[in-house]
Amino acid sequence: MMDNIRLVEVGPRDGLQNEARPLSVEDRILMIEGLVAAGLRSIEAGSFVSPKWVPQMAGSAEVLAALPKRDGLDFPVLVPNMKGFEAAHAAGAGEIAIFASASESFSQKNINCSIAESFERFEPVMDAARQAGIRVRGYVSCVLGCPYEGEVAVSAVVKVAERLHRMGCYEISLGDTIGVGTPKAAAAMARAVAGEVPMDRLALHEHNTYGQALANIYACLEAGVRVFDASVGGLGGCPYAKGATGNVATEELVYMLEGMGVATGVDLPALCRVALDTCARLGREPISPITRIIAAKG
Repeated sequence: MMDNIRLVEVGPRDGLQNEARPLSVEDRILMIEGLVAAGLRSIEAGSFVSPKWVPQMAGSAEVLAALPKRDGLDFPVLVPNMKGFEAAHAAGAGEIAIFASASESFSQKNINCSIAESFERFEPVMDAARQAGIRVRGYVSCVLGCPYEGEVAVSAVVKVAERLHRMGCYEISLGDTIGVGTPKAAAAMARAVAGEVPMDRLALHEHNTYGQALANIYACLEAGVRVFDASVGGLGGCPYAKGATGNVATEELVYMLEGMGVATGVDLPALCRVALDTCARLGREPISPITRIIAAKG
């Protein structure tokens, strides 16, 4: 059965953090409110990282504070360390996300520490989250390839995912960070991880650099994955591949799933309006042809 699909909208965090033009706090709030109105229920609201390194995420506390608080709505935020956790907790976060890499080189380049050292940073965050009753989602980057090492061993992905699960992450999102994966490899990777982490605790986070994102999602759907990350408008870019597109577009994923008879609960025209409005504020055209077609229909 495919009636238990869950979508995690990552546009307001993973999408915007790679955009050249930052959105104001007010515009980020409007974006998220539009996503809620379109029917999305799990939306990454921001990131509690230093604005020196990620200026696009400055003001995440203000964004989080302005969002509606009601059952059935989740607004996870990314935290890199205890300082980030403390700021997120003070802002009222009910869910956080931590991120590790399956590639040693990427870990060093991205967060300036080894994989082992990153887990040392996570331990106090996990302890504090448990005490505060805050859920933690785990990300694994470079599950199908690394911009510095090339192919990444599936065993490395399994090891990192299993460790995040064992630490207490309720869900592990497997990220094809540079979008080099293909369907057979993506499904094989998901099945391998499911050998150590229950399939119902896994999510797939696809980038569309080589145009394979929907094909990879379909293959992993067939393999048993039921949670998928996506970004409205395909926002995000890829800082490791010049000219590359970003995350899989939420509207394209919704269109595919609904066409398969899978109810997403998402109003596609409303979602496309959010994509158009957000892209206009960013000074760029929407990537998804679905958005342009639906917009042309009025």
